[in-house]
Amino acid sequence: MAKTIAEINDKIRQGKAVVCTAEEIIPLVRQKGLKQTAATVDVVTTGTFAPMCSSGAYFNLGHTKPRIKMGGGRVTLNGIPAYAGFAAVDLYMGATALAEDDPRNKVYPGRFLYGGGHVIEDLVAGRDVRLTVNAYGTDCYPRRSLDAWVRLADMNEAVLFNMRNAYQNYNVAVNLGEKVLYTYMGVLKPRLGNANYCTAGQLSPLLNDPLYRTVGVGTRIFLGGGQGYVVAHGTQHNPGVPRTAGGVPRVPAGTLAVMGDLKQMQARWLRGASFTGYGVTLAVGLGLPIPILDEEILAAAAVSDEELVAPVVDYSQAYPNCQGETLGEVTVAQLKSGEITVAGKKVATAGLSSYTKAREIALILKEWIVSGSFLLTEPVAPLPGPASGYAVKPFQERPWTPSPETV
Repeated sequence: MAKTIAEINDKIRQGKAVVCTAEEIIPLVRQKGLKQTAATVDVVTTGTFAPMCSSGAYFNLGHTKPRIKMGGGRVTLNGIPAYAGFAAVDLYMGATALAEDDPRNKVYPGRFLYGGGHVIEDLVAGRDVRLTVNAYGTDCYPRRSLDAWVRLADMNEAVLFNMRNAYQNYNVAVNLGEKVLYTYMGVLKPRLGNANYCTAGQLSPLLNDPLYRTVGVGTRIFLGGGQGYVVAHGTQHNPGVPRTAGGVPRVPAGTLAVMGDLKQMQARWLRGASFTGYGVTLAVGLGLPIPILDEEILAAAAVSDEELVAPVVDYSQAYPNCQGETLGEVTVAQLKSGEITVAGKKVATAGLSSYTKAREIALILKEWIVSGSFLLTEPVAPLPGPASGYAVKPFQERPWTPSPETV
């Protein structure tokens, strides 16, 4: 018998909702079957904690006396440039932003010790952050410079706004070349010396709702230790990819754009991270509740690591040159075993996503729902699905040529 989100919320309010994590639901379905389990379980919770580069936060700092127009000027937080091209005192700090004097890869490989992701972590941790502003001054905003300490509690608004999180499946990165590679997937040793992957597997949010039946615009989620929302499909959302019989994508597919009140979050779920030879990023904790409305949704939410596959991609040639070839696919269970076989060679594996923290997020979200402090939301709009025709397009490179007027 089908359920509705409203009915599940009534059970949550009454303290009667039955909630399982995506890890707990697997043996339950195997033991009791889909029909019986779907009738008794109301929500399945998921979790992931991993580097998510397309993340950042926007802030409103409040007006100084006299007023200063940061927009159009130069603004830094702990030496990291913030984008100020909105208005007088609105800023955006991207997770991958770097100080102007960071040597980057001039001394290869660069260390990338501090950047935008670290600034966000410092703010959420309650630390003071140095704000510097150089402005050009106007009649209505006469002040031209500012050098002061700020903290999250001082700000009018502080909102985590991430354009692409919770990637639905991702590459297993290997290196067929002859030199060490420093990538966003970590250090890759030459001649298939190792394989790095980044997924929470059977706990991963969108792998448990592969066709986006319960997630959409307005879905309430666990975000950074607080409550946030899905605000759109994320950038590079690519639903029309090859899938398994159960609908799970075989290659990178869906993504989420999410937001939430940064003041309600915790630094242990938003961590700045440095990747040698590549740059900085932000590790984000995200959890998605899946309402069990019918047996089909439950079947998808009970997927196991043995049923999830990921493509093995060479990062020496195929990935940087957008060639699209893969070296085959492996299951998440094989990846988590510590060793896979690629081109006849046994290769050691390592994960960039923390399964331990993913499990903890799913358990926290479960506790919130059971306690009645977290209600489910009905999406106001669906995400583009496999049949929508929505797809990622490559950049159309059209070389610039001067117009006759500029010659």
